[in-house]
Amino acid sequence: MDHAPTQPRVTADHAVSTDAAVQAQLDRLWSLSPGADVLGLDRITRLLARLGDPHHALPPVFHVAGTNGKGSTCAFLRGALEAAGHRVHVYTSPHLVRFNERIRLAGRLIDDAALAALLAEVLDQADGIGASFFEITTAAAFLAFARTPADACVIEVGLGGRLDATNVLRAPAACGIAALGVDHQAFLGDSLEQIAAEKAGIAKRGVPLVTMDYPPPVAAPVARAAQASGAPWFPRGTTWRYTARDRLRYEDAAGSLDLPLPAMPGAHQDANLALATAMIRHQSRVAVPTAALAAAAEGTRWPARLQRLSPGPLIAPLADMPVWLDGGHNASAGAAVAAALPHLVGDRDARPLTLVLGMLANKDAAGFLAPFADAIDTLVAVPVPGHACHSPADLLTVAAGLGIPNRLTGRNIADALARVAAASARSRTLLIAGSLYLAGEVLSANDEAPD
Repeated sequence: MDHAPTQPRVTADHAVSTDAAVQAQLDRLWSLSPGADVLGLDRITRLLARLGDPHHALPPVFHVAGTNGKGSTCAFLRGALEAAGHRVHVYTSPHLVRFNERIRLAGRLIDDAALAALLAEVLDQADGIGASFFEITTAAAFLAFARTPADACVIEVGLGGRLDATNVLRAPAACGIAALGVDHQAFLGDSLEQIAAEKAGIAKRGVPLVTMDYPPPVAAPVARAAQASGAPWFPRGTTWRYTARDRLRYEDAAGSLDLPLPAMPGAHQDANLALATAMIRHQSRVAVPTAALAAAAEGTRWPARLQRLSPGPLIAPLADMPVWLDGGHNASAGAAVAAALPHLVGDRDARPLTLVLGMLANKDAAGFLAPFADAIDTLVAVPVPGHACHSPADLLTVAAGLGIPNRLTGRNIADALARVAAASARSRTLLIAGSLYLAGEVLSANDEAPD
C-alpha cells in the first residue's frame, strides 16, 4: 500500500518523518515511551531475547563511547572501513533531520519502508517491557544489522556506557573512549572521575580498550574498569601516540604511519582520527590498510561538527558571509570551538564572530561560551524548537556576564539570521551552535539533510 506524505509531527527525541508509515510507528513509540532517558540493561536484554538475540549475530563491532568526539570517531571508523572495501553498518544518535540517520545498513541509510516494518516488529515485541525510546531504537538497529550482510559494525554509545542499551554487546572487535568532559550529570555524576568510570563500563574481557590520555585521577577509574573486566587497555601516550602539524604522524608497537590531516576543521578532529586509527590497529578481526586510513582522513565528513554550510535557502540573506554549524553544547566543545577559531575566522580582529546560540535547559551555557567569548562580537539567542531549553533572555544574561558586547534575540533560526543580516556588527563570520537539535533545524531549512 502506498502512503501519502504527511506533515511531520514532533515525537520522542524530536523524531519525525514525512512518511506516513514511519510516522505511525514513531507515534506508537511516543505513546509507549515518552522520551525520557532511562539507563539499565534489563529492559533491552529482555526485548532482544524476544527478538531472537540479534546482537549475538553481528559482524565485528567497533564500540565507541565518550563525551565529545565519539560521533566523529565513528565517522572516521566508517570512512576507513569503507575505503578498505568493507560493507559497514553504523548506529549513531541523535539524528539531525530524519530518524533514518540513526541506522545505516551496509553503507546506506535505512529506507522508509524497511524502517517502518522494523519499528513495527520491535514495538510489537516490546509490549509490557517498558522499553525506552533509545532501547527500542537500539533493538531495531541490531535486528536490522543481524539480517543484512556486512563486514563490520560501528556502534556509538548513546549515554554513558556501563548502563547504555548498546552495552549488551558481548565481544566487540574493539572498544574506544574519546574525549571526556562533564555532561549528563543527572545520569553519570558530577565529576570527571565518575563519568570516566561510567564510560569505561563498555570494557569487555579480551577486547582491546583504546582510549585518549586523561589526567591521572580520571585515568584511574578507566584502569580499574579495564582490570576488573579483563580488557587490555591501550591509552594514548603509553601504547600509542600521535603528533599533528602539516601531517598526522601516528605511532604504536606495530610501527608508524604518516597520514593527511583530517579535512574536518579543528585540532580535536586530529585526536578523533588518531583514536579511530588506534582502534583499527589494535584489533585483528577486520583488515584495514594504511591507504584506507589516509582516505578516511581526507574524505570523512560528519554533519554539524564545525560544518561549513553550503549556499541554501536559509543562509541566502547573509550573502557571502561564511556560516558554520556546530552542535557542541558543553565546556569541552566550547574549548574545541576556541581552538578552531583561526581556521574559521582568521585572527585579524579582536571580535570577529557572530554567534547564533540555542541550548537545552540542562546544558551549561556559560561553560560552553567562556572559552571563546572574547571572540564574539554579537550573540543572537534563540529557542530550540520542541525541547526544554534556555530562554533567549537567560542566554543574553549569560552573554552579558561574559562581556559579549552586542546581544539580540530571535524568535527562531530564520528570524535570527534576518537580524544578523540587518545588524551592523564588525563580524565577518557566523557560527550557529549550542545544540544538535538546533543544528537539525538549520540543516533541514537549508536543504542539507544528511544522506
